[in-house]
Amino acid sequence: MQNPPELNTSPRPASNRSTLKTVLLIVAIAAVTSVLTVWLTTRYLFPVEFKPVTLDAGEKKVLDAKIERLDQSRPVQPSPRGPAAGRSRESRKPADTLEPEPYSEAGARREVTFTERELNALLATNTDLARKLAIDLSENLASAKLLVPLDPDMPFFGGKVLKVTAGMELRFAEGRPVVALKGISLWGVPIPNAWLGGIKNVDLVKEFGGQGGFWRAFAAGVEDIHVEQERLTVRLRE
Repeated sequence: MQNPPELNTSPRPASNRSTLKTVLLIVAIAAVTSVLTVWLTTRYLFPVEFKPVTLDAGEKKVLDAKIERLDQSRPVQPSPRGPAAGRSRESRKPADTLEPEPYSEAGARREVTFTERELNALLATNTDLARKLAIDLSENLASAKLLVPLDPDMPFFGGKVLKVTAGMELRFAEGRPVVALKGISLWGVPIPNAWLGGIKNVDLVKEFGGQGGFWRAFAAGVEDIHVEQERLTVRLRE
């Protein structure tokens, strides 16, 4: 008579180690997911203020020259030389004194060019605005980020900061400027086109320019507009 086979009751260490590894992996994934969730929430839902752009000495000199050309009403006072240097303080005119002169457009510049850093530096003249608004220039596209503080009494998000991003297509084609809203996002979530009144990716000049008003006047006054990487150029008509 044959004896029945013996049952193997020895422990299975390999199986226990596999279970332990699975538990540790689950814990690690949960920890990483929690950290990423906190980071994304802090970065996108409750962003910090932007850092204002500061130009170096060379960039500031170039920007000041552009502003000087635009501000033709500010006269340039020559440095006193010779006998004029001995004039008394009372006889000198203030630097901001306007001199009467006949109006003329002869030699006037009709083209204006600004870099992305220059535009953001101009915002920095208003410290509060520079910390809440940032402009980006890329090929045929002007983008902006805006931070909007929410009312402390607002439910759920009271006292937080709303991050708004938007993009606008800007170029010149077929003898007229093209201006089209590419989209608006709140906290990284794009707003549906229906909520924007159906104007997403619509050439506003072509759509509304025929009705007169602002867009027709805007198009009639622009001879060229060009946006490239970190640079905006606008040339006006006579």
